[in-house]
Amino acid sequence: MTTDFLSLEELKQKIHVLIAALYPHCNADELTEQCLAAIGPRISKDVVAPERLWSEKDCLLITYGNSIREAGHKPLDTLQHFLHNHLQGVFSAVHILPFFPFSSDDGFAVIDYTQVDPELGDWGDINALAQDFKLMADLVINHVSSQSLWFRNYQYGKDPGRGYFVEADPNDNLSDVVRPRTSPLLRKTDTADGTKHVWCTFSHDQVDVDFRNEKVLLEYLGIIGLYLDEGAQWIRLDAVAFLWKKIGTRCIHLPETHDVIKLVRLLTEYKNAHALLISETNVPNRENLTYFGNSNEAHVIYNFSLPPLVIHALLAGDCTYLKTWMMSMPPSPVGCTYLNFTASHDGIGLRPAEGLLDDGELKQMLTALESFGGRISSRTDAEGNSKPYEANISLFDAFKGTYKGTDQWQVERLISSQSIMLAVEGIPAFYIHTLFATHNDYDKVKTTGHNRSINRCNWSLSDLNERLGKDNGPGQRVFNELQRLIKIRAKQPAFHPNATQFTLHLRPEIFAFWRQSMQRTQSIFCIYNLSDQTQELNLADINLISTENWIDLISGQVIDDLCSTMQLQPYQNLWLTNYVGE
Repeated sequence: MTTDFLSLEELKQKIHVLIAALYPHCNADELTEQCLAAIGPRISKDVVAPERLWSEKDCLLITYGNSIREAGHKPLDTLQHFLHNHLQGVFSAVHILPFFPFSSDDGFAVIDYTQVDPELGDWGDINALAQDFKLMADLVINHVSSQSLWFRNYQYGKDPGRGYFVEADPNDNLSDVVRPRTSPLLRKTDTADGTKHVWCTFSHDQVDVDFRNEKVLLEYLGIIGLYLDEGAQWIRLDAVAFLWKKIGTRCIHLPETHDVIKLVRLLTEYKNAHALLISETNVPNRENLTYFGNSNEAHVIYNFSLPPLVIHALLAGDCTYLKTWMMSMPPSPVGCTYLNFTASHDGIGLRPAEGLLDDGELKQMLTALESFGGRISSRTDAEGNSKPYEANISLFDAFKGTYKGTDQWQVERLISSQSIMLAVEGIPAFYIHTLFATHNDYDKVKTTGHNRSINRCNWSLSDLNERLGKDNGPGQRVFNELQRLIKIRAKQPAFHPNATQFTLHLRPEIFAFWRQSMQRTQSIFCIYNLSDQTQELNLADINLISTENWIDLISGQVIDDLCSTMQLQPYQNLWLTNYVGE
């Protein structure tokens, strides 16, 4: 429920309760008013029904501001023109990965949250993109750059920055702390108050801020207010699971972290009833689902288990693990949904596959991905053991072959993976390099020394146009077909992000599920041959209603005999429906 259903006094009361729990040392009434002032004047007071926050027409593109470059032009300007010329009417929303001045991690070590990186453009360019698309902006909320003003001021004991960072004693017992890196957790830092050890969940250039200090909360509320004022409508909470620190705990998913998200949601909805919070928590599936709260935390959560399971299914030619997971997934709560993706600027997270793929299956998948040119990054677990954390590879090259080796079906497997993503419950999100069938970028890995750079290619506009213009080349085939599928999806009520979904039970080589529109007027049976062999589909097994006419949305084939069989070609996809949209 959005805050527009609440009176201002009711809203303040809800904020007061959270503030009193998080900051018992503060005057809760005063801090409540400060929070409202920090988020700033309201943009929209509309009443938005939960089911109208998104629709089947929504599809997100994920890109860096400089993924496409053209000599003599600002990257954001080049990106806007490319999107306008090629993808207007295809994507409803665009996620520009951190576009601020930064010192490392391709933008995720933010130096200044209030400025656009001049190498990319300026706020005018961001505003222009927000005119054409719903804009997602990153709130890198767990940490800042060691080169930021806050951290420099912290070192000198000045404001703003003094008291903004998490300190710990090297003698503290930190053995239970969960983190995704193998580097030392604490960074030794000289300050005006002597030598301190500051907390660095990710790298020593990314220093964790201390949300136990209410001034830090107010700083980030001001940043959210700025982003919303500048046109952002979706706010991605980067690495939010690690937000609150408490010595002696795992320092992940703490109750206080969830309370901060609840507070941010109340204030964000107050600021703009159309705004959404998206939680980025690359963790096992059960832990990830907790970020819906009771429909009062994230509006949208990344469906992190989908990428490794889809990739496994297509490499193995077997949907057993993917199907088992899908059957166990709860429908998203009212006012919430999933963000479905299969590739991103990061690697393919492996923690979300914990408990879903057994060790043997995981090892076989990683061996195959390494044979296709991928790299495997590791983390250190609580026992000090090194464990695979993510696979770094372009999605296109992840589908070079199967467990049997490389073959001729690379393009078909990539398209099949995206067809699955488009059809499952939630909002689909495409990483820009998937659209282009981009290969592994080994040169960038060599230049940066980071495995994740393998899937962060920067295209020159001329080279990209050449790739997309090459007749029947992989880039052109993938780009054109994915646009076509997205446009088909946008017309189908059964693909609303909250429409009903049921898993079907066919043979292991065929993955299938049923979607039904919320008005129950449309059904779509989504059927995928995951193998490199022709598979026979008995239509009687999927219970098509005999009084209705059925058609495959992808091929246009009309189904005349509901008791017949269909021969599914290798990696063929079907969207069988009783209704053709507008």
